[in-house]
Amino acid sequence: MAKLVLDGELCKGCLLCTTACEKGLLSKGGEFNSKGYYTAVMEGEGRCSGCALCAEMCPDMAIQVWK
Repeated sequence: MAKLVLDGELCKGCLLCTTACEKGLLSKGGEFNSKGYYTAVMEGEGRCSGCALCAEMCPDMAIQVWK
């Protein structure tokens, strides 16, 4: 089973990862980080397939996927 780790402090809220996720597990969160950006959050813990498309799309390298 894969594990997705999203660093909210590196995220700038571009949400490119949300469009890359084939399962729709990432969405816009409701809280700001310390820089004032709404960050992406993961929903559906345990359903990640580990494809890492979200991490590849992230321009801020805020996402790590572990298999």
